[in-house]
Amino acid sequence: MRHQVLQYFLMLAAASIILDIYVYTGIKVLLAGVKPPVKRVVAAAHFIVNIGVMLALLWGLNSATKPPGMTIIHQWLLSVFITLLVTKVVFSLVLFVSDIYRMIAGLINRFKNNHKPKKALPTRRRFVSEAGLLLASVPLTSFIYAMVKGKYDYKVHRHTLYFEDLPEAFDGFTITQLSDIHSGSFDNAEAMQRGIDLANAQKSDLFVFTGDLVNNVATEIEPYIHRFKQLKAPYGKFSVLGNHDYGDYIKWPSDAAKTANMSALFDHHKEMGFKLMLDESIELNKDGQSITLIGVQNWGSSFIKAGNLDKALDGVQAKAFKVLLSHDPTHWEKIVRYHPSHVHLTLSGHTHGAQFGVETDKFRWSPVKYRYLNWAGLMIENGRNLYVNRGFGFLAFSGRLGIWPEITVLELKKGTATKPSTEVRA
Repeated sequence: MRHQVLQYFLMLAAASIILDIYVYTGIKVLLAGVKPPVKRVVAAAHFIVNIGVMLALLWGLNSATKPPGMTIIHQWLLSVFITLLVTKVVFSLVLFVSDIYRMIAGLINRFKNNHKPKKALPTRRRFVSEAGLLLASVPLTSFIYAMVKGKYDYKVHRHTLYFEDLPEAFDGFTITQLSDIHSGSFDNAEAMQRGIDLANAQKSDLFVFTGDLVNNVATEIEPYIHRFKQLKAPYGKFSVLGNHDYGDYIKWPSDAAKTANMSALFDHHKEMGFKLMLDESIELNKDGQSITLIGVQNWGSSFIKAGNLDKALDGVQAKAFKVLLSHDPTHWEKIVRYHPSHVHLTLSGHTHGAQFGVETDKFRWSPVKYRYLNWAGLMIENGRNLYVNRGFGFLAFSGRLGIWPEITVLELKKGTATKPSTEVRA
């Protein structure tokens, strides 16, 4: 696996160096008239920065395979690399379009001048490089915003869901959901605290967390236990495991070390006041009526399949109103929506909405849409609801752009199925 990653990195590094050379041809146009020593300094800085970031990232890819895995430093290195890469690609596209025009113009000149023009290829014009620089500044500044501000720009998504068979006592019952905390990625505890305060301010009846508390190791959550312990709900706090919680993405020194890490993670859930649900169910009672909360371990079509829905449903009455916590939405896609037991509402996370995309009232897009049937928000099929939280934290790319971190508030209402109401608040 490490050799395969190294192979991909070397291919990407070679492409990036070629891109750096091409980008510098455009930069040189902007340096016309500048003294040679200054040009040499700019050229040296251009290549040293870009190649330096690549070498640092290579170190990061190697060290991230061992505990504690991908740290804040690794993620910032990757984020800077991605930011520079996208910026260079945009700048290069402008140059490329111009160069295509120059080639066509050169061929026309050659034809008009009996195949012997003074210049077969017109000189690249300064305004092209200026235009490229202007357009490239858009992704550059956007990604910087994503890394500094966007990843802590929490949004509350409120939805009202209607169910004909919801017990009357639970009409108006509210659930606050967080998902994908990825505590090992936080680099600003006070900014993250604003998200916790915002979640607490919703004053919901029930609090649920749908997996990926850490990136790899249990120690990542330890600096924040006292913060997440602040979350309160009268009907309790419940959680499930996500694919990252199992520590499968790093090489442990021994099986015993991995087992000890898992045990510590279980303890940390308890310390924060979470009831960690491992393929089990619990009844929530109100005024003599009840709904059933079900929690399963991670089950993903391309990830660990540890969850057992049948085991979790053992002893649950067929007509019970059921709310399922399951980290990966492909569990609903592949299993839950076809299961003989009717699960009214499934709460998932996992996708992060790719941490990048566009969402408006009339249009939404993220590259992750090509991987998941439902990558964010609500989907209803045959009376079975799936809600996918966009994630509270972030991973790999240390930022969010367009797909902001989410706190979900769901209100359950008794009544005829209708179009769910939706509201998003800063």
